[in-house]
Amino acid sequence: MLCLRPILSKVLLGLLNSSTAAKQIRTMSSLGNKFALPDKYKGSVTTVWAEFIQLALETKPLNLGQGFPDFAAPEIVTQALKDVANSDNVLLHQYTRGYGHLRLVNALSKLYSQKVDRELNPMTNFITTAGAYEALYCAILGHVTTCDEVILIEPFFDCYEPMVDAAGGKSVFVPLRPAKTSGKVLSSDWKLDINELTSCFTEKTKMIILNTPHNPLGKVFTLEELTVIADLCKKFNVLCISDEVYEWMVYEPYKHIRIATLPGMWERTITIGSAGKTFSVTGWKTGWAYGPENLIKNMQVVHQNILNSINTPAQEAIAIGLEHEISKMGSPDCYLVSLARELKEKRDFMAKFLTEIGMVPIIPEAGYFMVVDWTPLASKVGLDQESDRYKDYRFAKWTSRNLKVQGIPPSAFYSVPHKHLGENYIRYCFIKKDENLQKASDILKTWANSSKV
Repeated sequence: MLCLRPILSKVLLGLLNSSTAAKQIRTMSSLGNKFALPDKYKGSVTTVWAEFIQLALETKPLNLGQGFPDFAAPEIVTQALKDVANSDNVLLHQYTRGYGHLRLVNALSKLYSQKVDRELNPMTNFITTAGAYEALYCAILGHVTTCDEVILIEPFFDCYEPMVDAAGGKSVFVPLRPAKTSGKVLSSDWKLDINELTSCFTEKTKMIILNTPHNPLGKVFTLEELTVIADLCKKFNVLCISDEVYEWMVYEPYKHIRIATLPGMWERTITIGSAGKTFSVTGWKTGWAYGPENLIKNMQVVHQNILNSINTPAQEAIAIGLEHEISKMGSPDCYLVSLARELKEKRDFMAKFLTEIGMVPIIPEAGYFMVVDWTPLASKVGLDQESDRYKDYRFAKWTSRNLKVQGIPPSAFYSVPHKHLGENYIRYCFIKKDENLQKASDILKTWANSSKV
């Protein structure tokens, strides 16, 4: 009898657990769908970032997917953050002004007043946010409402569409299309069809989101292209959200043009920037927006009702960094100048080894991403070993598992009807240490020269 006690205990425990589980099921059933995720978020339950970060944790590849440096940030900002942490001013560890830390908005005003050739008021023309991500959210939620249409240029950063959905708006998609697909292909070879773009503008259009320099292509929109967009915005009375977070990473001889500087565009443009991109400190999650007072005010209303103010020490350190860079603006050792010079060498190295193995890189004019046509090596990829719907997802996962090199599938940056436009490509990030780029070159060359799948 004694030997049966453990067995009986397990049986009783199982009955108890099954009873508890049954009770939980009955409780959930009685709740119905009342606590289900709202429909406006159902299209964004999973993101490419959550999926591929998890894959990276599992497969431990050389990560060329996520867009962050794997080397040290400039000492001017890291030392500034140390100094802020040890400052005698104890208030630097407390709440700051909700719409932007005073020292930072003053620095931003000094910087961008020069760039847009107008005097910007630090108190009314700026807002600082929890990354450019929140700036986008406040700009969209502060202006878009039910039935408003928002034009998104594809490929687009994947948060644009769900933010429009959250505001109750309707996204209208117009893709950049490659005018050239072989030989040396530049990001400028990807163009908007002017007739296709024009057809997207209607009386219902509230906003267009422009990303220049562009992610993932690295395209720098030309004055001619921006003028077409500006003329349509003025004709249909449309607001332009200009996502310019890669503004300091433009490679010679290309020039970044701010659409807010075009005739008649200041009053209808919100421009978004990022300290994470500017100073290679993506983890600091500090961004900003500038524009006319009435548009920034609408953003402030959204901002104050979700988080009020952002990190005070980081804002103080970023302000110190900007003040330093403004004093050196244009000099070779100014970080806002030197970063692009350093990245250009990394870009050229990556483009060279990818070309040598048979892929077709799209050479970016700016930023730190490279979109690459991988299909010339399709016979060496075990696509059938992955189950995803889109080829680029299968390619990205197969290479992460088998080659230990990870990129991001660009179809994630397209609407469902246009995802096929991204399937032949992969996005690699080259703001990485030289030794890691060399490692990627070695791995991919070995694979390309092998006969095995």
